[in-house]
Amino acid sequence: MKDYTAICACTFLLAILNESFRPANSTAIAHYSNDDNRTRCYSLNRLSINLGWALGSALGGFIASRNYQLLFWIDGLTNIGAALLLRTVLSPTKNTQTPNANPEKQPKQKGQSAYTDKIYIGFAVLTILYAISFFQWFTTVPVFFNQQLRLSSFFIGSVMAMNGLIIALIEMVLVFKMEQQKKNLTFVFAGVILTALSFLVFNMNAGAVVVAVVATIIVTFGEMLSMPFMNTFMISRTNSANRGQYAGLYTAAWSIAQICGPFFSTRIVEKYGFTVLWWLVGGVGVVTAFGFKVLQYKTEQEKAAQADQAL
Repeated sequence: MKDYTAICACTFLLAILNESFRPANSTAIAHYSNDDNRTRCYSLNRLSINLGWALGSALGGFIASRNYQLLFWIDGLTNIGAALLLRTVLSPTKNTQTPNANPEKQPKQKGQSAYTDKIYIGFAVLTILYAISFFQWFTTVPVFFNQQLRLSSFFIGSVMAMNGLIIALIEMVLVFKMEQQKKNLTFVFAGVILTALSFLVFNMNAGAVVVAVVATIIVTFGEMLSMPFMNTFMISRTNSANRGQYAGLYTAAWSIAQICGPFFSTRIVEKYGFTVLWWLVGGVGVVTAFGFKVLQYKTEQEKAAQADQAL
């Protein structure tokens, strides 16, 4: 990549490949897990992503400071190595204890389309609203910390790192304690409420450091409660025939939020200021949380109707 056109073309291609990985990854986790440990498996995947993000950023900065081209060689080779390792060690046919481990020997299943599943469509819409709020932490929140709270770049980086550290230390234990209760949307509701509350903290009349630390801790627990159980709810509505479609729609919901979130939030800040943005994002978060509560009620009704039909 030596010119602007090549950079744009490669970025476009990389985005396609990265986004195609996400639904496939979600489907693979469902394949290699079972009902008893599925949420923990998604949580472990999140843990690996957070650790990779933290270590990759640190190593990437170190390598780039010495040789920027070397950074791309190392990044490319590690990805190729991961792909070869995945192909060698994690072949689907080697996991004989997982249902449908040998798809050629299994009867073909028919599944409902994700686009005709009204409950799941509602879930996808609520996911977009939640993700728009959550992505503020990677776009407007650092700007708010710097411009409004007058926090240093080092402190902002440390607060963001605290998020990953809490997740690494607590999430797996937390999910293990809660997973067996089979109340996915109850935990999602709690997580979305906490995420909404974290934005409302920004409008408190307290010290800048206190506001930043308290809000980060709250959103971290909100993230740990919501995201693993959102994945589990998504997979719970699938079978081997339609799992990729459901995972693709779930990934698309996050991608839509990643596009829309910064676009609208920056314009709100420019016209009305951060205070209005936080009230708005927090309010939308509360409404979204109760939307998940309604979805839980609809899901319970659906299960009751299916049980009656089975009698």
